Amino acid sequence: MNNNLVQEINQLHANICGALADPSRILILYLLSEGPLNVNTLVEKLELPQPTVSRHLKVLRERGLVKAERDGQSVYYELADERVIEALDLLRTVLADRLSKQASLAYTVTSMN
Repeated sequence: MNNNLVQEINQLHANICGALADPSRILILYLLSEGPLNVNTLVEKLELPQPTVSRHLKVLRERGLVKAERDGQSVYYELADERVIEALDLLRTVLADRLSKQASLAYTVTSMN
């Protein structure tokens, strides 16, 4: 495969991962997995200021993780691809395994005393 193409793919991959590097954006994605929501509803659920939520949505939209659709005066956001939730769930499984191993190690260390 062409090295430039590989670099471009890796950059796009990194851009998506960068969008997932904020806990609020991950929560937004999980909220949107339940169905389309407008900014005001997200503000209420997240208990964050509207400009902050809008900024997070902009990042997610630019990275292709969410899409926006206008309905009258409101803009509703939804997942661009449901598989992003599968990816997040897989990462949580990896995290749970890691935490389990750390807990086991911590138990071993404390048992040595």
